[in-house]
Amino acid sequence: MSLDHILAIAQKPGLFKIVTQTRGGFIAESLLDRKRISVNMRSNVSLLSEIAIYTLTEEVPLKEVFQKIKEKENGNVTSIGHKESKDKLEEYFFSILPDYDEDRVYPSDIKKVIRWYNILQSNALLEVLDTDDKAHSDEEE
Repeated sequence: MSLDHILAIAQKPGLFKIVTQTRGGFIAESLLDRKRISVNMRSNVSLLSEIAIYTLTEEVPLKEVFQKIKEKENGNVTSIGHKESKDKLEEYFFSILPDYDEDRVYPSDIKKVIRWYNILQSNALLEVLDTDDKAHSDEEE
């Protein structure tokens, strides 16, 4: 499974994976509790593969940010929780992405990235980052 099949749904906690498509939307399964929900086309849905973090020079895809966290944490959960203070969250994020744009990346965004990383890690989905990179490098050759 790639990040193309993992999504965040507005007003719903955690992350979801797409199970199947329906006539008016799709069925998604929560990575937190495995409950399935029906999502219609009007819902505000974001695929993780399409999310990027602003830096001072460019936008860094979320996949690359997750990869940097994975390298820093040796594939384990983050050393800080998503409920830490604003200062601790920003300090941690600077160690991951030193040139992130402080004016456009809010503490709430940092909390989401850390929470999402930990959800992916607890569901053994971080290998997606490695397989996506490998597939991408195979395409370039």
